Amino acid sequence: MKRLIAILAALLVISLSSAAFAQKLIVAHDTNFKPFEFKQNGEFVGFDIDMWKEVAKRMNLDYEFQPMDFNGIIPGLQAGSIDAAVAGITIKPSRAEVVDFSDGYYDSGLVILVRSDNNDIKTIDDLKDKIVATKLATSSVDLAQQYVPKKNIKLFPNNDNMFMELMTGGADAVIFDMPVVKDFEAKAGQGMVKVVGPIYQGQAYGIAFPKGSKLVSGVNKALKDIKADGTYNELFIKWFGYAPAK
Repeated sequence: MKRLIAILAALLVISLSSAAFAQKLIVAHDTNFKPFEFKQNGEFVGFDIDMWKEVAKRMNLDYEFQPMDFNGIIPGLQAGSIDAAVAGITIKPSRAEVVDFSDGYYDSGLVILVRSDNNDIKTIDDLKDKIVATKLATSSVDLAQQYVPKKNIKLFPNNDNMFMELMTGGADAVIFDMPVVKDFEAKAGQGMVKVVGPIYQGQAYGIAFPKGSKLVSGVNKALKDIKADGTYNELFIKWFGYAPAK
């Protein structure tokens, strides 16, 4: 009898969970944040995309992706027009005041990128009289403003324009997320740009939700399971070309 009651209780929990997320979820992601999300052969692919698909499969979630500019994601979560966002979003106190986050799923930081023939810029202290390009509404803006006058900071809605500004001489340096910068350095900008200085502001990316979302605990469990069974390592190697640090 006790076993029957336990089984019925478990079925009830599953039923309630399914009902809670029966409506199709709108999941936002950035439009161009290689190798986390970017368009390839007409569809969006990347580490974030594959990771969310794995999370959703384990939670039996029905969803559709909504690509959008990064600076619209947090407001969209606040307004309730999107249910979750996986877009390399740095977990930081100011954001945690207005949205909820999953546990961190990727450890990142910010780096400086310059043209390969630039020997004047070696650390962030060398940027005080330089023109710096970065991406609108990101943590890199906060860091840039600590070292560079606002009038010397150029903000762009996407990565392509930010990197192009550096390549064409409109900016002396880019400050941005380490994995994206390193991907550009190794591929599109190979031989033309270089990373200088250390990693600044070590930080973690999290999946973001509207305040009070019931999805958070289930997503955290799925992320934990993905890391435990080796799936995370497989996705990491697929998109970054090396295994994550232990």
